[in-house]
Amino acid sequence: MHSLGISVYPDKTPMEEVYAYMEKAAKLGYKRIFTCFLSIPEDERESYMVKFKGFMEKAHELGFTVAADTNPAVFDIIGATPDNLKPFADLGLDVIRLDGNFGTQGDIQITRNPYNIQIEFNASMDAGVELLINQGGNKDQMIMCHNFFPERYTGLDFDLFQDFNRYWKELNLHTAAFVSSNNENTIGPWQVFCGLPTVEIMRGLPIEVQARYLLATGDIDDILIGNYPATDEELEALASVNYQAIELRIDEVEEISDNEKMIMYDFAPHFDRYDHSSFMLRSSQPRVKFKAQKSVQDLWAENNNAPKIVSQSIPYRDPGKKVFTRGDVLVVNDNLAHYRGELEIVLTEIPDDGERNLVGTIKEEDLGLLEFIKPGYHFRFIK
Repeated sequence: MHSLGISVYPDKTPMEEVYAYMEKAAKLGYKRIFTCFLSIPEDERESYMVKFKGFMEKAHELGFTVAADTNPAVFDIIGATPDNLKPFADLGLDVIRLDGNFGTQGDIQITRNPYNIQIEFNASMDAGVELLINQGGNKDQMIMCHNFFPERYTGLDFDLFQDFNRYWKELNLHTAAFVSSNNENTIGPWQVFCGLPTVEIMRGLPIEVQARYLLATGDIDDILIGNYPATDEELEALASVNYQAIELRIDEVEEISDNEKMIMYDFAPHFDRYDHSSFMLRSSQPRVKFKAQKSVQDLWAENNNAPKIVSQSIPYRDPGKKVFTRGDVLVVNDNLAHYRGELEIVLTEIPDDGERNLVGTIKEEDLGLLEFIKPGYHFRFIK
């Protein structure tokens, strides 16, 4: 089950602004909040903890689960120990993100707290979580969350990110990672302002594109916005991400026909054939309809959906290029009637032989998502 989350830093922002932001996110279905105790000056932490309880009450009222970054120094300040998490429970905290450790036995003790507080370990490194499990840690109260990286060029390598997540999933652990708002003048726990993503190559991409890449790997459960505040448009865009299919943004050609639009959008979700070709992804279901004896209009009407289709014909249209390249979206035309209506996405360049119409091109930022569409995997287009 996927959840979306925001990050807030109440020690750096007027509380009324924080609450307004939380209310916006809650209305859009966000369920998690990340915050940080580490960046609060040591001489202010005790007084801040008093205020924090009111913040937790508001968060729970809005339906959020709250995680806070902590370390052994924070434990000392509020009087908590590995075998006594009552001070955190009294604050109402749901998740302790452990930045630092108390040794194997101390960390095991923390995972066995009686308050049902989840213990979140750093997913961006191997901190011996498997050892904790094997030595008696309570797996039911152990989850994983990646770091975010304020400094440009320091975020996780995408391949390493995927390797870690496969490992955590082999251990059946819940995972989370951060995407970054591109809003101006956002804040985080430290005085660095280059965004707060987990994966470096995601820095600067539209927020929903970042999320679609992370989700496409298949091993990330929750997506959290690292910096504060995201724009209203970003909150809405992230909330609209499709968890069931990989979505690809496409620029349509001007000459696209109604039949071709119907094939692209109304036959979704598409899925690549199991007899996969290295030259293209092939969505063959539309061609079944275009070969049928009944008209397409009749077939769709039987399913209570009748788009405006004039005929089953898809005439050839000159694409204006001799070679189709990676990311071109094609529909087979009348010149290859047996396959007419099949939708294809080019992976490796192929010549225009007159049998396919160019209907659009996938946005450059989304081309990397093609690597994650395996045989049978669902995908959709966003205009």
